[in-house]
Amino acid sequence: MDEFSVDATGAKQRLDLFVLAQYPEETRAHVQQWIEAGHVLVNGGPSRSSLRLREGDTVCVEPAARPPIKAEPEAIPLVVLYEDDDVVVIDKAAGMVVHAGAGVTSGTLVNALLHRFQTLSSSPDGERPGIVHRLDRFTSGVILAARNDRAHQSLALQFLERRVEKVYLALVHGQFLQKEGVIRKPITRDPANRARMTSRLREGRAALTNWKVLREFRGYTLLEVRIGTGRTHQIRVHLANAGHPVVGDRLYGAPAEPPGLPPPERYFLHARRIGFSQPTTGEEIVVESPLTADIVAWMNLLEER
Repeated sequence: MDEFSVDATGAKQRLDLFVLAQYPEETRAHVQQWIEAGHVLVNGGPSRSSLRLREGDTVCVEPAARPPIKAEPEAIPLVVLYEDDDVVVIDKAAGMVVHAGAGVTSGTLVNALLHRFQTLSSSPDGERPGIVHRLDRFTSGVILAARNDRAHQSLALQFLERRVEKVYLALVHGQFLQKEGVIRKPITRDPANRARMTSRLREGRAALTNWKVLREFRGYTLLEVRIGTGRTHQIRVHLANAGHPVVGDRLYGAPAEPPGLPPPERYFLHARRIGFSQPTTGEEIVVESPLTADIVAWMNLLEER
């Protein structure tokens, strides 16, 4: 059992948030399950998630493993942009989660892939067969999956060596003085809000984002973005911290209701293109996804203004 002493920083903090800060790899829902099951004691006794801690309190935690989740096939429609015996490229819809986690156990891309293709590359935890990279839930566009272990190893190495071309389109707030640029700032978890990442601290994992202006509107800009690294929320974080949040990205400061325009139902980030070497033949494969109807409709409104 792990023991923690509450200092002045932790005083008045909710118990679940305090425990979550000690175990950043867990989810808040999972920590609350620990508390409800009696795996978290405050001053030797059970408590509730909403308890406000006091300086000097002792919190003892006995971490409990999550029950194993094995992804099961589900008949969910997919748009397949490319497939062969080794790989498949899907046009992921905004709102679809890539694999189980954080309270989501069904309706994911993995569930849909297992139904469509039966066999994918293996996954040690049973949750992520076939998955070699990810897109955030509300990011639409191209995502690559492996159909066998050999292909998975090849693609994983290509990502590691940064030989996979990843191109995104982002509609952002504001306009730029320059037509293109590079953001080189490390990314880490935001200590003030664990749901967010930040590039405003000196610590974190190295991250590289290249951007180029494609189209300008009054108060908005469409960017082409290329990333040399694949950090959590990388594009969203780098652009927001530069003062240009992605339209609809309320987590990173975009307004929920832009003046004179319909409220975006998601943030406008789209994985436009992916390029990779076919694992067996070495042939260079490039697959593109058309810009989604919701982003196009919004840009048409901007053009009319």
